Amino acid sequence: MAAWRTIDSKRGGMTETAERAGIRLTQQAHGGGCACKIPPGELESIVAGLVAPNPSAYAHELVIGLDDGDDAAVVRIEGCRAVVATADFFTPVVDDPYDWGRIAATNALSDVYAVGGEPVVAVNLLGWPRETLSMDLAREVLRGGLDVARAAGCHVAGGHSVDDPEPKYGMAVTGLADPDRLLRIDAGRAGSPISLTKPLGVGVLNTRHKATGEVFPQAVEVMTTLNRDASRAALAARAACATDVTGFGLLGHLYKLARASGVTAVVDVAAVPYLEGARQAVRDGYVSGGTRRNLDWVRPHLDPGRYAEEDLLLLADAQTSGGLLVAGEVPGAPIVGELVPAEAAALRLV
Repeated sequence: MAAWRTIDSKRGGMTETAERAGIRLTQQAHGGGCACKIPPGELESIVAGLVAPNPSAYAHELVIGLDDGDDAAVVRIEGCRAVVATADFFTPVVDDPYDWGRIAATNALSDVYAVGGEPVVAVNLLGWPRETLSMDLAREVLRGGLDVARAAGCHVAGGHSVDDPEPKYGMAVTGLADPDRLLRIDAGRAGSPISLTKPLGVGVLNTRHKATGEVFPQAVEVMTTLNRDASRAALAARAACATDVTGFGLLGHLYKLARASGVTAVVDVAAVPYLEGARQAVRDGYVSGGTRRNLDWVRPHLDPGRYAEEDLLLLADAQTSGGLLVAGEVPGAPIVGELVPAEAAALRLV
């Protein structure tokens, strides 16, 4: 069994922390992170019509369900208490197993924060090629997820694992929320500013990392930052509408929000923040297939203004564990646009 080693990123190493010698996790799967999601158009066609035929037959009220593609399901159980449920998992987005675990757990917890909830308990979801990858690596993945959950004040109680040709990890998370103070994707109103709580660009940097082994600590930091504080700040600011930015990119998730809310979203492209190196990664061709599919999906609903393909790809970049898009002003977060009355296009760039 090969020893653990630390590779100096200044010499072109694969990761900033200890990594299994000779093994790059990102090479063990065809895609990586939220860029490996089923394309949004295909997904919508699959789930179309899959709603409960008789909601009145259930004991508790489904407050947020499948209809508009919210980030988590919410069920009112009594008075001002509701249960939030979600699940999220994906293939490796970085080579370091501990960091991948942290990223995947942060991403799964984000769905609870995106609807205004607080996570309570999570269970692990692990797919592992047990005959080709050491179980020591799997342990590091799980350790990363556990550390993030602890930081979030969320219990981790077991989970489920399968022997899988490609490594996959994530969590199913249960949380609590006030059903009368939720962040919904369909609650956007014309006149509201649009706040973005994390910079974009992790998708193209992760694609470059997968292809070259270059390390981008700034991307790992963003992907492992909980959306807890952003969610609480949005609720404190009396916001009622939000979603998180993950595999469908800013344009994809904002289109879903605008469509569900019956408004047009205007994006001030110059105001959108990006991670260092993101624009150069696009120029060098490190764009995932998921990002290109995102842009193809929203293009019929987009007035691109004067912006070139490079800008559009960055705005459609498939994010992993991205920030919140909030219809409202969140202290400390840049305002990247506004919601206006519905126009011919659901999205307009200025």
